[in-house]
Amino acid sequence: MAYIDPGTGSMLFTILIGVIGAAFYSFKMLWIKLRFRLSGGKVKENDKKLPFVIFSDDKRYWNVFMPICRELNRRGRDVFYMTASPDDPALQADFEHVKAEFIGKDNKAFARLNFLNATVVLSTTPGLDVYQWKRSKGVDCYIHIPHAASEIILYRMFGIDYYDAIMLSGEYQARDIRNLEKLRELPEKELVQIGIPYMDEMQKRKDGATPPPHPPTVLLAPTWGSSSIFSVHGGKILDALLKTDYHIIVRPHPQSFKSEKELLDKLMAQYPESDRLEWNSDNDNFDVLLRSDILISDFSGVIFDFTLIYDKPVIYTDPDFDVGMYDAWWLDTPLWTTSALPRLGVQLTDENINDLENVIKSCLTDPRYAEGRRQVKQETWANAGRGAELAADYLERCYDRIISEKGEQAG
Repeated sequence: MAYIDPGTGSMLFTILIGVIGAAFYSFKMLWIKLRFRLSGGKVKENDKKLPFVIFSDDKRYWNVFMPICRELNRRGRDVFYMTASPDDPALQADFEHVKAEFIGKDNKAFARLNFLNATVVLSTTPGLDVYQWKRSKGVDCYIHIPHAASEIILYRMFGIDYYDAIMLSGEYQARDIRNLEKLRELPEKELVQIGIPYMDEMQKRKDGATPPPHPPTVLLAPTWGSSSIFSVHGGKILDALLKTDYHIIVRPHPQSFKSEKELLDKLMAQYPESDRLEWNSDNDNFDVLLRSDILISDFSGVIFDFTLIYDKPVIYTDPDFDVGMYDAWWLDTPLWTTSALPRLGVQLTDENINDLENVIKSCLTDPRYAEGRRQVKQETWANAGRGAELAADYLERCYDRIISEKGEQAG
């Protein structure tokens, strides 16, 4: 049998999907026109263009979309929330104007999206018109919103190229997008700086909470993959922490339980729970962040959640990782994150891992890290407290502009 390498297979699959999609779309339009004529010009409910669609490829992004859904619901705007998670919290949300629907997983979800009939689509999912998710001819505007307060160029290559607009939280993100557009000779996308709605929600929640009594606590929250703390240091990091006087919470990335199950099972058996150490896998990380005094992590968005909302220091691993598969590879400018992290705490190295007691004390007491947190927050969290409001403003403007340009009456 002939062998087809994965890259060629992906390309052939994309071509096949494109051909099938074009044929399906053509037949669908012909069928709609035929039904329209046979019904005497009456439009069926299923043929109506949806005003606002939100697509989420995973339930964990409900925190990104919930504040925006709530704001659009308050304004009486009808939103159709399409999720690829059968247990997405959105399916249980009680919003009068937000209709949530599970549309299947993976390719089944993309098949539905590829023939969507909508005015505005909002999503955190990268790779539009690159992989299985194709731009539908029935959609007027695709808008991307990041799910973390960090680099927009750490998506896989071309991840946001074919969106029409991007919602941002910092000027450095806009700079990087414009540089990519020039290099790739792409038309300029509309960039709107709204802030970070989910962090606004976390801030309000944190301001209304009182940390429970707890011993001085270190939260170890590694991401997953070859550059993660556990992949690089293994149990050495836990040995070093157990030599300190701190209580230790270990919260692996959810993907680790799937992709690195053997590694985690081994570590959890080698370092069982005790009065000094606990393993945490709660869906909501609010409580563990609230009762932790310092965070140790790697190249993960939780660093910014922890340090900017809870105003606490971090210890981080080497951020100099291979960007070969990411959009960042195209740019000569250094990653913003590499300038932010040293202002937030101390880098974990082979040299200081066995002196964690003193490293932690330094982070907790040195005033320069408090000033660093203030600077970083100013750079990456625009319009703090107003993210959902400004996101809804832009979505409405975009919708109204499209309707006006088409000469149609807004619904």
